[in-house]
Amino acid sequence: MRARLVRSSPLGSNRAAAMVALLAACTAAGCGSSGSSSNGELAPNGSLDNGAAARATAGAPSAVPTAELYKTVLQRYRAYQDAYRKAYETNDPSALPDVAMDPLLTEVTNDVEATKAKGVIWRFTNTFNPRVYARSKDSTKVYVIDCVSTLAAYRYSAQTGKRTGDLPAGAFVYRATVQYDSGTWKVAANVRDRQC
Repeated sequence: MRARLVRSSPLGSNRAAAMVALLAACTAAGCGSSGSSSNGELAPNGSLDNGAAARATAGAPSAVPTAELYKTVLQRYRAYQDAYRKAYETNDPSALPDVAMDPLLTEVTNDVEATKAKGVIWRFTNTFNPRVYARSKDSTKVYVIDCVSTLAAYRYSAQTGKRTGDLPAGAFVYRATVQYDSGTWKVAANVRDRQC
């Protein structure tokens, strides 16, 4: 499958010129880090220094090879799905900020809090088949499409633990935006579409 590029909002000409000048000044002044020179050897502080991982995290996403970029994005998407499931099972959205960002983070957190206020928890089992279908030109946003199949979804009383309802099984297409934010990938939007 070939991903298509999607343009991000372009920088203004003044802003772009300022960025180029800043980059040139930093390069001339010797600013920045050259990365690790230990090549995976044990660092003096006793921790394993993996130079490749540090460069992949610190570098711009556009510098990462496409296959590696997509693999990382899909791993982060699956991590979001896992944190989403756990948030509803425990009525605790505290793990979501590691894998989600606004506006999705606020939306899901508010919904988990509303579910908690009703005195219920949800337990569900989903299967996933995510695929990258596009990315922005600067590779800071990657778009994932997934046929999420809900095999079972049950509502339980948070007080008694008894099952109080369920949702019918079904499968829907979801379109997610996974965005590079402060050195890591986070899901920024997840929209339900048609049945699949």
